[in-house]
Amino acid sequence: MTATAPPLHTLTRRSLTRLLLVTVALLGALLAGAVPASAHAALTGSDPKDGAVVATAPAQVSLTFSEGVALDANSIRVLDPTGKRSDTAELVNLCSGDIVKYGVRLRTGLPNGTYTVAWQAISADSHPVSGAFTFSIGAPSATAAVVPSQEVGGGLVGVLYGIARYAAYAGFVLLTGGAAFVLACWRRGATVGPVQRVVVGGWLTMTAATLAMLLLRTPYTGSGKLSDAFDLNGLRAVLETKPGAALISRLLLLGAAALFVSVLFGAYAKREDEAEKKDLTFGLAIGGTVVAAGLAATWALAEHASTGLQPGIAMPVDVLHLLAVATWLGGLTTLLVVLFRAPGIERAAVLRFSRIAFWSVAVLAATGVYQSWRQVGTWSALVDTAYGQLLLVKVGLVAVLVATASVSRRWTARLSEHTAPEAEAASIVEQRSGEAEPEPVTVPDDGKDTKRAAQLARQQAAMSTAREKRIRDADPERTGLRRTVLAEAGVAVVLLAVTTVLTQTEPARTQQAVDRAKAGSQVAVADRPVDIRLPFDTGGQNGKGTVELTLDPGRTGANDLHIYLQDPAGKPKDAPEVKVAFTLAAKSVGPLPVVPDHVTTGHWSASGVQLPMAGDWQISVTVRTSEIDETTVDKNVKIG
Repeated sequence: MTATAPPLHTLTRRSLTRLLLVTVALLGALLAGAVPASAHAALTGSDPKDGAVVATAPAQVSLTFSEGVALDANSIRVLDPTGKRSDTAELVNLCSGDIVKYGVRLRTGLPNGTYTVAWQAISADSHPVSGAFTFSIGAPSATAAVVPSQEVGGGLVGVLYGIARYAAYAGFVLLTGGAAFVLACWRRGATVGPVQRVVVGGWLTMTAATLAMLLLRTPYTGSGKLSDAFDLNGLRAVLETKPGAALISRLLLLGAAALFVSVLFGAYAKREDEAEKKDLTFGLAIGGTVVAAGLAATWALAEHASTGLQPGIAMPVDVLHLLAVATWLGGLTTLLVVLFRAPGIERAAVLRFSRIAFWSVAVLAATGVYQSWRQVGTWSALVDTAYGQLLLVKVGLVAVLVATASVSRRWTARLSEHTAPEAEAASIVEQRSGEAEPEPVTVPDDGKDTKRAAQLARQQAAMSTAREKRIRDADPERTGLRRTVLAEAGVAVVLLAVTTVLTQTEPARTQQAVDRAKAGSQVAVADRPVDIRLPFDTGGQNGKGTVELTLDPGRTGANDLHIYLQDPAGKPKDAPEVKVAFTLAAKSVGPLPVVPDHVTTGHWSASGVQLPMAGDWQISVTVRTSEIDETTVDKNVKIG
């Protein structure tokens, strides 16, 4: 008996209501609250700061990160102006409480000039991060230091690793979703070849991708050279890391998944007793859920969810999110294959998947809202960062996917009740065409006309294929369903690609924290007082000493100037005259003379010293110790 489908306007209203609710849930609760940054380590500060000019060489260089990182002795390198390493290659742990800070000690006796700090680390969410900045001792100078122009994790190795990551997600979706479709929607599918190929193909894809990621992990986080993929020492080091342990765990779970698949398409497919098959279905469902959750956990334990805000909640939520995605998109792919390759699926099975897909979308929306809030946090982060923009694209794709799914539900509701539409469709085809199915062509097996036999076999195969197509096309409801499911699958492929890119993108919270830190660093560098210390010798009696000059706050605009003279013994020294001039040669500004007031023995000062623009200024200090004994000493400093 054919069920009466609900009116079209009722289905449309229900579909639009569901679409509206899901979209509002995704967008309305996306940005609740604001908390500290999370996931994807980033450099938030350094000492000396980027671009700073210091009077004397610091004892060490330190870096502060937004989250925990893995470093070794070569992770932080300080290169002098000639490109030679100036640190002792000894990593110093300066972490305290929630502050993640590491440094390296510098060698003694470093000359003046510009130094380059190149760093590379592995963040707690498994992603490699790197960068470089400069600071100057005394005054900026030309530097021959060469740092890698390619960011760690990039190049050919980065592309291959990204492909493997996408393939691992895709394999998980096909394996989990295909198996769930068989057990929950269409048990007869365990005997259908195309369904078996979907699930087995998912297992093979995920296994190959996991092995590739394990081998590529060393060059991906290190040298970037593809040949290092077969470095056994590097592989051993990878296995000792959290991402390496997650990949090994995934391979072990895939071994259990292989056993599950063999039972599903072996003993289970051959079981004919319904009571026994029902018990086996329950057992396989429990075991498959455990294995699928374990596979999903290998991502949750090693990537974004494992770091930052609320990891104890974020990891189970991430597992649910991945399972919902796999159940929906994997089942959708399996349904699409069945509709095109094995069109005998019953209406009841399609309806069961439709209900499961709806609840999968609901779980996907709820967990997605939490993950979005955790990684974004503010409206500005949503629109101003690459992560937020990609997330908006993902939300839009989900909305399109839900809208397309609502159309599929309409076609599903209009399917006929009977379980074998092919026979009726074949009859319709024959009535329309006015001809019955042609009799099989036989060729005498005399070995004399093998070429003719092959030609007839090809013709018969073509006729059979054409007839199958006519049978499928004679069922308009299933034809419409096939088209909408195909459209859903196309959108799902793009959605999975965007999701993969999101896992490799700096989360919006972290990006904004880094931007704020950079802005604060620029202000701090601009406001850093200029301190210089220079020896002088006027050539006369008692003409030797040291001049110390302080310019506070050391920026464009008004500054306070203080000058101190000391004799060789370090005691305050007076002089008949001390004056200063500022010159910005790059802009043809100056010299701008300043005659400071004598304050006390060995101390002169001036207030309101105006420097009109930023740049590399030359500070010239003239000291006169007698009527004829005078000298001028110079120093270049960066202002602003």
